Amino acid sequence: MLNRTRDSSWWFRGDGLAETLVAGDRVEVRNRFDERWARGFEVVEVQDGGVRIKRVSDGETLPVIFGAEEVRAERKRGSMWWI
Repeated sequence: MLNRTRDSSWWFRGDGLAETLVAGDRVEVRNRFDERWARGFEVVEVQDGGVRIKRVSDGETLPVIFGAEEVRAERKRGSMWWI
């Protein structure tokens, strides 16, 4: 379990909330090319050095460990379908 608090390096400054990530949680990952958030990922495991992620579309585990600043809980889309 990854417990992010204001005092730890796992604190994500972008949303202002402390979150706990566990295996199976749906997350968004920050794209390292354009720094936008990408949807469609899931936590495989939480390690001391970061989070191991897999793509939901094909179940493939990505070959890198992501730091806490690169992962956030998946945000629910609003009900405004036309946007």
